[in-house]
Amino acid sequence: MSSALTSASQLPYWRLSSFYFFYFAVVGSLTPYWGVYLKSLGYSSKDVGVIGAIILGTRIIAPNFWGWLADKTQRRLRIIHLGSAIAFVCFAGVLLSQRYYWLILVISCYTFFWHAVLPQFEVITLAYLKGQHERYGQIRLWGSIGFMAAVVGLGWLFDFLSLQLLPLVILSFLALIWLSSFSLSEAVVDKPVGDSAGFLKLVCQPVMISFLVASFLLQISHGPYYTFYSLYLTENYGYSSTATGLLWALGVLAEVVIFIFMPKILQRFDVRYLLLVTFALTAARWLLIGYCAQWLWVLLFAQLLHAFSFGVAHAASIEIVRTKFIGGHQGQGQALYSSLGFGAGGATGALIGAFVWDYSAALTFLISSVAAVLGFIILFFGLHLYKLDSRP
Repeated sequence: MSSALTSASQLPYWRLSSFYFFYFAVVGSLTPYWGVYLKSLGYSSKDVGVIGAIILGTRIIAPNFWGWLADKTQRRLRIIHLGSAIAFVCFAGVLLSQRYYWLILVISCYTFFWHAVLPQFEVITLAYLKGQHERYGQIRLWGSIGFMAAVVGLGWLFDFLSLQLLPLVILSFLALIWLSSFSLSEAVVDKPVGDSAGFLKLVCQPVMISFLVASFLLQISHGPYYTFYSLYLTENYGYSSTATGLLWALGVLAEVVIFIFMPKILQRFDVRYLLLVTFALTAARWLLIGYCAQWLWVLLFAQLLHAFSFGVAHAASIEIVRTKFIGGHQGQGQALYSSLGFGAGGATGALIGAFVWDYSAALTFLISSVAAVLGFIILFFGLHLYKLDSRP
């Protein structure tokens, strides 16, 4: 009992939570409004999709490089300090010019260092949570709150002020990320060991291959949503920036609620069951958005499903990474999950949207739904041997 209290008292809950808050405030500024910002500069849907794919696609290489470096040096906080500072400097280049190829260069450099930050901070968070990993969702929910605050606040703001303020808002949040990272000290993480359970051996397990491929497909399905959802609402259905922001926020509010209950959910259900339910509901979500968006109540329900398509999926996936990538390979494991799913998958989905969107928004979301169904099938057969007792 006393050891549990001591462990809880040593957990820097608010310092960890503040970092997630500011990090996802950037995401809440960039993801919903960056495409609308680019459209306001006169760029086509194809241009928006390509730049969106770069934002996601740099996760393919960057997190793996930074994960390898972090596991080798054990200087994760130093990497976070460096990555967030250089990301700020790079993104400031948006203020210098809005020419297409300049923006591609700026975004490529910015995201290479930006993607150094979150996977290593996840490792630090899990290291602080030794013996109480079920509390991860309670810390991560502050990221969702940060996203929600940004998307609602900016939605209201952009109904009255110019979208040209967006880069300045993002730069402000980037500066706060850098400052908040100095409130923590380096956490103790297992060092890599050169035994037979090496990183490649862990990755090549059939269960992990199935999980990673399914994660890739899940994020393919999200790519068009992250890149074009705001444009879809404003251009196809005439929603205001405030209404668009509120719809985004509803999804994230559902995510916050599910994160609060994730400790009990993970104790009651195994991750295979949770992921199967998630993939099925995600497939239904894209069909509802693509074919029934003329009814507001359908859009509201579809946004509530974000609790599963992101919230449950991410928490369950983090639990798999935590339990399978042992022997000091946490950094590379988190980076691989991030790069293959959010990186390669998200970029592929954004590129699909770039070339299909102007032809048919509904078809784009149908492709997203098919990707989620394929992920469901792979998980159904690939994770049938996976057993996980998620209780600490």
